Amino acid sequence: MKIKELTIQEFEEFAKTSPLNNYMQSVEYARFMGEHKYNYDYLGLIDDSGTIKAASLILRKKISLSIRYGYAPKGFLLNYYDEKLVKIFIEKVKEFYAKKNMAFIKINPEIVVAEIDNKTYEKRENPNMQLKQRLQNYGFIKLKDNLYFESLTPRFNVYIDLKNANDKKYAKSHRNKVRNSKRKGLFVEKDSDKALEELYDIMPKTHPISYYKTMQNLFKDDFEIILVRVNFENFIKNSQSLYEQELDKNGLYNEILHRSNKEADLNQKMASDAMLCTIKNEIITATEGLKEDDNKVVAGAIIIKRGNRVHIIESAFDRKFTNLNANYFLYDALINNYKTDYEYLDLNGISGDFKSTSPYRNLNRFKLGFSPKIYEYIGEFDLVLNNILYDNLLITGKLAQEFNKN
Repeated sequence: MKIKELTIQEFEEFAKTSPLNNYMQSVEYARFMGEHKYNYDYLGLIDDSGTIKAASLILRKKISLSIRYGYAPKGFLLNYYDEKLVKIFIEKVKEFYAKKNMAFIKINPEIVVAEIDNKTYEKRENPNMQLKQRLQNYGFIKLKDNLYFESLTPRFNVYIDLKNANDKKYAKSHRNKVRNSKRKGLFVEKDSDKALEELYDIMPKTHPISYYKTMQNLFKDDFEIILVRVNFENFIKNSQSLYEQELDKNGLYNEILHRSNKEADLNQKMASDAMLCTIKNEIITATEGLKEDDNKVVAGAIIIKRGNRVHIIESAFDRKFTNLNANYFLYDALINNYKTDYEYLDLNGISGDFKSTSPYRNLNRFKLGFSPKIYEYIGEFDLVLNNILYDNLLITGKLAQEFNKN
């Protein structure tokens, strides 16, 4: 067997047939990273008959004046259980980069090693867990497992099984918030002319807008922006109608209290009073919003579609309008929008710390309330190509400087 640089067509055809096919092992992602200081190669392992047996996009970047490292996003596309194949591929990759001052290649394979129960958080490991040790036997260095988001991609991911998705499976609080949001004049819009600019206004500024524009231009039809807007006029009408209904109930509860001393009746009256106050405040908020900007974007998501999966790359909501529950409306809309044509919706990462003291407890609570499957991936590994260069990067702190960014 020999290793060679694949053409774009060769790489794309092989990647599409791989069980590990993902949007990060793609020509589009290579070009995207090419705009962010990386060079790249499409490498393939070819047998004597000319058949591609393994392949990978390898991103390359300078980490010092003379030293480079590689990154195979989401890992090599090969059968990790085929010991002979893995060993040959590693050997050939090392030969390929032997004279290019490459210190190591980082991989983070999209291999699920455990599923975590959504209610008890009990971990159920699967046979893939043995690959952790096997990869180390092949010469990889296993990097420290993390609970949060210290690695390049999340170690814990949550997926909605779209073919079996049902809002009855949501947590009760999520069902209530989705139902509540639907009376507030919210509606979904897809890929309007200024969608990215409008969504970016409410997003955390972790990247410049050019970052997302580049992604949009390269992924083309696989890239979508879903916006949630609020029609304040409809919100006011719906709220006024609800207020009148609640006012009638409140009057009835008031009459009951004149001839009843039951605690349950008092509780109903107090709950109705609180509801009237809430609706009144909502009408005030909506009236002010109508003056400023009707049909305002209050939530949205950046989506990449690949194979049978839809990935939420980024999502955001306007925290000035938290009472709209627009983020709950958004995720419910995404589930219903994609369930016909795709099998899985990737809600992206969560923390592996499920304690109430976790700094990411709100993120976890929000995503887990939609009743997704929780998967743990195998984690990050470094394949050292040159021990002297790798040790130099460790000693000088260059590795920590490059990767410990979170």
